[in-house]
Amino acid sequence: MPGRVDIVAICCSGKDVRTAPHVGLCRIYQRIDGFDFHLCSFDARIGIAGVKRMRTIALAFVVVFVSASGAFAHVEPHGEQAVWTFDPWVITPLLTFGLLYAFGGLLLWLRTRTGRHARGWHALAFVGGWLTLVGALVSPLHWLGERLFSFHMIEHEILMAVSAPLLVLARPIGTLLWSLPRHIRVAVGRLLRRPMINLVWQWLSAGRNATLIHGIAIWAWHAPVLFDSAVTNITMHRLQHLSFLLTAVIFWWSVLRRSNPGLAAWHLFITMLHTSVLGALMALAPRLLYAPQTGTAAAWGLTPLEDQQLAGIIMWIPAGTVYAGAALVLTTLWIRHASETERRSDAVGAL
Repeated sequence: MPGRVDIVAICCSGKDVRTAPHVGLCRIYQRIDGFDFHLCSFDARIGIAGVKRMRTIALAFVVVFVSASGAFAHVEPHGEQAVWTFDPWVITPLLTFGLLYAFGGLLLWLRTRTGRHARGWHALAFVGGWLTLVGALVSPLHWLGERLFSFHMIEHEILMAVSAPLLVLARPIGTLLWSLPRHIRVAVGRLLRRPMINLVWQWLSAGRNATLIHGIAIWAWHAPVLFDSAVTNITMHRLQHLSFLLTAVIFWWSVLRRSNPGLAAWHLFITMLHTSVLGALMALAPRLLYAPQTGTAAAWGLTPLEDQQLAGIIMWIPAGTVYAGAALVLTTLWIRHASETERRSDAVGAL
C-alpha cells in the first residue's frame, strides 16, 4: 500500500490491538502466539525511512566502536588496578542490542501516543537489564571476577537473576523490530510465524522444559572440569556467560509470561532449591574444587578454599533469596486470583 509500511504493535497475549484513530492503524495481519506482537500497517508520513534509519544506527555504532578501539586491544587486562574490560565479542552485541532498542523505542514514541505509559515501564526495565549486563560483563566487576571466585559468582547471579528477568519484563521484541527497515521487518515477522519456529519456542518456554534446561546449564558449567576450562579459555568463558543468560531468559519468560502464577511459583521454588544445594555443596566442601579460579585468592587476603566457600554462600543465600522473593510474589498473586474467582463463582451461584 503506497505511503504505508508494515510495523509491529505490542500488546498483551490474547488481547486485540486497540489504537486511536489518528494513529492510522489499517489492519492486523496475523497474531503471533507467545511473542505478543502483531504485524500491522501504520501511516508512514512522518519518521525516518528504513534505509536512513539503518544508516543512522550503523553510523552511531561505528562511532562508538571506533572511540573504544583503543580499549579493544586490552581484552584481558593484567594490571593490579580494577579496570573496565572491553571485549569486542561482548561489546558488539551489547551496543547493537541497545542501539536497535533505542531507535525502535524513539520511533514508537514519535509515531503513536497509544500505550506510552506501558512502554515507559518496559523501557525502564530494558535500561535496567542492559545496564546490569554492562555492569556484569564490562565493568571492573568482570575484572575482579577473573581473579576471585566470589566476584565471578556475583557476575553470574547478576546475569541470571537480575538482567534476565528485567529483559523479559521489558518485552523488547516489538520495539527491536521497529528499528528495522520494512523488508527486514516483514521477513523476520514471516520467519517467526513459521510453524516450526513457533513449535520449538513453545517447547522451550514450557515451564518444565525451561526450568530443566536452565538447571542443566547451571549444574553443567559448575562441574569443576567445565568451570576450569571456562576460566582458562576465553571462548569457553564467553559460551558459559551466553548459556547462562539465554537459558535464564527462557526460564524467566516461562515464569513471567507464559505459566500461571501458581505453576510459575513452583518452578521458581525448584530453581531456588537446586541452586541452593549447589551453593551449599561448594560452601561446605572440605577440599578445593576450583583450583584455577581460586589461584589468585591469596593476593586478596583469602585462601583458595575461603574464596570457594564465599562463592558458594553467594549462590546459596543472596541468589536463593531472589528466587524465593519472586516465588512469594507470584504465590500471593495466585492466591488473590483464586480468591477473586471463588467470590465471582459464589456471586453467580447466589443468583
